[in-house]
Amino acid sequence: MNRPLGRQPNQLRAADPATSAWVTANAGTGKTRVLVDRVLRLLLAGTAPSRILCLTFTKAAAAEMANRLAETLGAWSTMADGDLDDHLRALTSKDPDAADRRRARRLFAETLEAPGGLNLRTIHSFCESLLGRFPVEARVAPHFTVIDERTAREWLREARNRVFRRLDRPQATALRQAMDHLAGTTDEDRFDRLMADLNARRGRLARALEATGGLDGAKARVRAALDLPEGLDEATVRDGAIAGADWAALNPAIDLMATSNDTDKKHARLLAGGRDGHLDFEAYKAVFLVKAGRRKNLIAKQLERDYPAIARALAVEQDRVEALAETLKALALARSTEALLTVGQALVAAYADIKGARAGLDYDDLIGAARALLEDDGRVGWVHYKLDGGIDHVLVDEAQDTSPDQWAVIEALVADFTAGEGAREGVERTLFVVGDEKQSIYSFQGADLDTFRARHVRFKRRFGAAGKAWEDVRLETSFRSTRPVLDLVDQVFNQAPEGVVEAGALHHETGRPGLAGLVELWPLLEPVEAPEEDPWDAPLDHTTADSPDRRLAEAVARRVAGWLKAGERLPGAGRPLAAGDVMILVQRRATFYQHMVRALKHHNVPVAGADRMVLTREMAVMDLMALGRFLLFPDDDLSLAGVLKSPLIGLDEDALFELAHGRGKGDHLWPTLRRRAGERADFAAAAERLSAWLGRADREAPYDFLTELLGPGKGRQRFLARLGVDANDAIDEFLGLALLYEREHPPAWQGFLSWVEAGATEVKRDLEQVKDAVRVMTVHGSKGLEAPVVILPDTVRVPDPNKDTSLFWTDPADGGPSVPLWVPSKEDDVVATETLREARNTALRREYRRLLYVAMTRARERVYLGGWRTKKAPAEGNWHDLVSAVLATDDDKIALDDGTEA
Repeated sequence: MNRPLGRQPNQLRAADPATSAWVTANAGTGKTRVLVDRVLRLLLAGTAPSRILCLTFTKAAAAEMANRLAETLGAWSTMADGDLDDHLRALTSKDPDAADRRRARRLFAETLEAPGGLNLRTIHSFCESLLGRFPVEARVAPHFTVIDERTAREWLREARNRVFRRLDRPQATALRQAMDHLAGTTDEDRFDRLMADLNARRGRLARALEATGGLDGAKARVRAALDLPEGLDEATVRDGAIAGADWAALNPAIDLMATSNDTDKKHARLLAGGRDGHLDFEAYKAVFLVKAGRRKNLIAKQLERDYPAIARALAVEQDRVEALAETLKALALARSTEALLTVGQALVAAYADIKGARAGLDYDDLIGAARALLEDDGRVGWVHYKLDGGIDHVLVDEAQDTSPDQWAVIEALVADFTAGEGAREGVERTLFVVGDEKQSIYSFQGADLDTFRARHVRFKRRFGAAGKAWEDVRLETSFRSTRPVLDLVDQVFNQAPEGVVEAGALHHETGRPGLAGLVELWPLLEPVEAPEEDPWDAPLDHTTADSPDRRLAEAVARRVAGWLKAGERLPGAGRPLAAGDVMILVQRRATFYQHMVRALKHHNVPVAGADRMVLTREMAVMDLMALGRFLLFPDDDLSLAGVLKSPLIGLDEDALFELAHGRGKGDHLWPTLRRRAGERADFAAAAERLSAWLGRADREAPYDFLTELLGPGKGRQRFLARLGVDANDAIDEFLGLALLYEREHPPAWQGFLSWVEAGATEVKRDLEQVKDAVRVMTVHGSKGLEAPVVILPDTVRVPDPNKDTSLFWTDPADGGPSVPLWVPSKEDDVVATETLREARNTALRREYRRLLYVAMTRARERVYLGGWRTKKAPAEGNWHDLVSAVLATDDDKIALDDGTEA
């Protein structure tokens, strides 16, 4: 083991096992080391491993902590006395004695022998173990299993089908009416997106329905949120809308306007039509409001000055009409939301029935059931009694990414640390929380900064009231990044602080003083003027070879290849730069992401491939699924054509054209291939291979078929020869899915292919273990990682707040349950939803800036930032603008092959 690392005073304070602490840790300040140090000091102080619970955000973080602890404790067990003293002194800032050394040397064996080892896990894993220990008290099946996202999607799809099948039943009138309303309000594509949005928030919807006492209670909360009186309906509002006007005040206005200009005369005729009962409210409303709901100018300026009483009468009526229009919009929103709640409640109930029948719990259920168990007054006493002997110290990592429900579980866990018998004599029970508001970027997973701040205040007050030691500690010294990188971060967010700096000035110290660093901002690439082309068969996301995003990807790849060829040195590492030292971060896995990976491969730069992949979009899997469809239905010409061109057969375009062109009407590709097998050797080989596969498919399960095809049949070898080694991961995952499917379903090709297509399996790859290749990944995926060189080429994209969702969740002032409001479009907004929309847009804008903070602080020595323009002007406040505001564009521009500059 290396010589002991020194600790800063704040790190020692944070790791003190006798004090509860809330630690705010800037990026790269060594929070993982502090967590490990605190666990080590707890163990040295005599705490049993089983009484320490460390909750991490990811399994990878838990594994990293476990590895560091095992490495340290293992080294201590064999270390010479002098070296061990140095390590213990650096850890505790105290001189160790013989008893300390004996204790330190025994810890490795103690942790190995402890039941379950060190308790380092994600909160979902902890909740699963809690429910497994108390299934009866938690009211879950003792033999429950945790279902993954794929299974959850499959069961949700089954639940949706059950709901649809109920629509024809006589007793399903309300459900049928709700579905009819949704179908009439939105198109099929938007309906599917809405259902997907609802599915993603199914746990929140289930809790809202439970908290409001069911569907009727939730509907009442919706109407209250929209400030609608109980019993009010659209017909009542419309019936009294025009009759409620003050015609005594408006008649003089009608007479006067009839003698004015053409616009006033038109308004006078419409007002008279309303008075005489010839207009409905929509036509009458058009006198006062434009289509978008904005107020009109009602009368000529000269008449307004000469007849102020008439102008006031018209303004009063305009106010009344505007309020009525707002009420009608609110009623329409309420009706749409109530329809959505009706369908959503049926979907949630059907999904719950399926889970109950199969003893399955999804990830939301784990948190919800654990929370209910720990908050139930009738059951929590027994649970705490049993747990009190097991948990004395709770540590929470990445606290800024913890959701409100997860916080509720943590709060319930430590409730007895400060009160009653739980605060037992002789044991100082502690809570340790480490997080950073600046790195909160997972709102889409439920992270909530308001809850994070509120829990800080609550815990501090509670521990203080119980006379427990509490420390608020800030870690500001980065041991990752050099001074130039940190200076850029400070300057950018001190000038644009919203969402990142709440108070005061942002300041990072560096733990690497004197080391060189580099920050380079590239000007945006401009689109090249090209002739207008719009071929009918061009893909929707088609980009030309000289599109600015492709040119940027090419330029970045050329720059990286140049570094590697020239032996570019890293001063901080004291060695030449390697491919694994470069991390390229994008905001989304969109078209540029694919261009970037492709360009790196074109320049022979080792690249790690995708950090996440949707299995059904991988070429090898698409080819294998096309083969499966052909095996099911040999007359599927499109699937067969794909198989023939795939590495499994290998026909080129010319051969396929010769085979397919000139066939008679109704002639399918498969009989044509068999008929013409004697004309060409490649046709004969293809026909022979396909015939053999068809013969086997009828008697072999998909997994057995694929295993033989890819192994002895050399299919994998053919895929790798054309697609590269990256295809291995996709092939392995596809084989795993085939095996998983056969464990739970009858082994049949039709069911398997439908199951795979519907599941849209996304596979996450751990690029942290990739050491010798450039990593191209999203900023979200890079959280917790670092690299000497970070390139940010995707800096102009700004999230569209109106594209993500049309569901808004209320924030009731009375602290009651939050319910959804469905707003089909921005034009449907009322005052209440405008407020919610603005709040959401503000939250998105702030998180967008925090994402830039996370991206830049991944860099150890260098940060490069670039981007590209489209014909549409970049949105204000994009990352490039934020950095440009404090950093002049570097003269060192990227040279492109055509001689232009980026």
